[in-house]
Amino acid sequence: MTSLWRDVRDIYGSTWGFALACPILFLIPVLFEFAQHVVEIQSGLYRSIEAARLAENDPSRMLFGYWKTLAISLPSYWMYRYVVSGRDAAYARRFEPRAVLLWALLFVPLVMGLQWLALFGPPLGQVTGLEGQAESIAKWASTLIQTVAGIYLTAWLVAWSQGNAAIGPLASIRIMSGSFWRTVALIIAGVVPLMVLHYAGLLAIGRPEPLVWALMVFDSLVVGFLALTMFAANAVAARTAADRKGVDLTRSANVEPVGTAAVA
Repeated sequence: MTSLWRDVRDIYGSTWGFALACPILFLIPVLFEFAQHVVEIQSGLYRSIEAARLAENDPSRMLFGYWKTLAISLPSYWMYRYVVSGRDAAYARRFEPRAVLLWALLFVPLVMGLQWLALFGPPLGQVTGLEGQAESIAKWASTLIQTVAGIYLTAWLVAWSQGNAAIGPLASIRIMSGSFWRTVALIIAGVVPLMVLHYAGLLAIGRPEPLVWALMVFDSLVVGFLALTMFAANAVAARTAADRKGVDLTRSANVEPVGTAAVA
């Protein structure tokens, strides 16, 4: 429990450290989140609950939501490197061609592609032909599979952000094996507190406009920190799991004890 608490403190310590060391990078998701809020306010989403329901699927809001999601996911490259390097800001923000390429090879299909399908793709029921309860069960099953797979592939995501192509999916599964529930705990600790604050922004509905603007500024900052804590949680979990297996996520030569899934 002591080591788990130490890792949780590392998540938030790394988040604050990165935000202070790299304020411009920290502000990227903040600005995109605020831009979406501007669109929402202009569409009247916060005037009432009924107005919120009408504006929920507004095309402009959906499009801004897509780009906001990408902006929130961008810090994965920097935070993975920041945490693994022991909070070396210069290393974290360095755009190393090999590391950027490997990171992008995962970012494009897993973030850009899947998020586009989630927002603008056909419903799961339409694709599978399922309806009603069967469709709901399929959605839950899909979410569960993606969540479990994401946890076991965490080391892969973190290692490729370091430019280490030797740790592929199979090696990642071996590294994360035995650390599943610890990773779940770290993700919950890193995401849930700020997510609660984020959804508290719904309290802005029906409030005076000046208060709405103030709450949206606050929410944008919350999302900025959330973008850091959720990836810091992944990085801390992967680093801890790798340390247990004697693996250095930054160096491909050390992957051999747990098996490799090399990428040419």
